[in-house]
Amino acid sequence: MALQLWETLKESITAYTGLSPATFFTVLALGLTLYYVVSSLFGSSDDAHIQQSSRGFEQQMEPLPPPVQLGEITAEELKEYDGSDPKKPLLMAIKSQIYDVSQSRMFYGPGGPYALFAGKDASRALAKMSFEEKDLNGDLTGLGVFELEALQDWEYKFMSKYVKVGTVKTTVPVTDGAAEGQASAAAESEAAKPEEAADGNVAKPAEDGPSESAAKETVETTPADDAEKKE
Repeated sequence: MALQLWETLKESITAYTGLSPATFFTVLALGLTLYYVVSSLFGSSDDAHIQQSSRGFEQQMEPLPPPVQLGEITAEELKEYDGSDPKKPLLMAIKSQIYDVSQSRMFYGPGGPYALFAGKDASRALAKMSFEEKDLNGDLTGLGVFELEALQDWEYKFMSKYVKVGTVKTTVPVTDGAAEGQASAAAESEAAKPEEAADGNVAKPAEDGPSESAAKETVETTPADDAEKKE
């Protein structure tokens, strides 16, 4: 069976190429050898080019500067560190604690999957796993137990991976009712001052016995009356 296949192959080579089987296989071996030599030459040049490009890219990349402590800043000031300025660190806050996430710029920087969290206190969004604009704040009111636990896990992750560089200054909003109450209380206190001053100028009547002026008149008139009676 094998001999029949070999004889059939030799006849086919001679019929289609016009070459003897020995010549055909010699040419095939030379072609394969030439292919491997050429591919090795071009492959090595490509590898060298890739290595040179990577070295140049590494040289262009500057090491990240050490985190800078900012202290207490406002939410508006935090927006300046959203990654739009490459010279500034990339910051993000959880529960009013600000972390430097510059080392994960591919995730939190411009074009990253979590870029909308940068420069903000994203506590509510992380707790709810939400990417909506209305949840990009640090308000935790109305969150459930599981959402708070999820936020706690995020906080532990940031505490272990990133450096804390500051806090977000929290402002307590004053409602209109409280402002009106303060204004009315101030107006009442101002109106009470003239009344107190007027009350201070009026002499209070004595509760028991005659007044001091009446007592003095009695003392002054008594000796004269006695003298008249004697006469």
